[in-house]
Amino acid sequence: MPNETTTTAVRVRPVATNEFFAWHAVYTGYGEFYEKPLHDEKAVLVWSWIIDPAHELECLVAVDENDQIVGLAHYRPFSRPLDGSRGLYLDDLFVLPENRKQGIATALIEGVADIGRRRGASVVRWITAKDNEAARALYDTVAEKTRWVTYDKAL
Repeated sequence: MPNETTTTAVRVRPVATNEFFAWHAVYTGYGEFYEKPLHDEKAVLVWSWIIDPAHELECLVAVDENDQIVGLAHYRPFSRPLDGSRGLYLDDLFVLPENRKQGIATALIEGVADIGRRRGASVVRWITAKDNEAARALYDTVAEKTRWVTYDKAL
């Protein structure tokens, strides 16, 4: 499969349309980690985006030897006007706590990067919480921390 990456005990591949409940279980863990509960309405909305080929949001999953989802990455394209290029934005990256420290997050990041290379993107970009030290330790090994500061204006 051209959109599949393999690491020691996991494969990274696009999520299948029949994997809502398995995806939901992992994404619920992500919401809990960031203290943002994943209510059913929100989950169904996000899933509808993922399975809609016309929507920009896409999802890779990491699956173990039993084809069980143990991690996910949500990503989407974005324009880089000053650079004159396109990039991929990694919105959500999560690995189940019991499956961490096995290279799964790195495999998911590389899966998104491989897709970006095939599509001619110039960068994969993401943010993380300042106090997420475990994630930042990994990210420091696979990407460059930028000098940019992020702002949100609530609407």
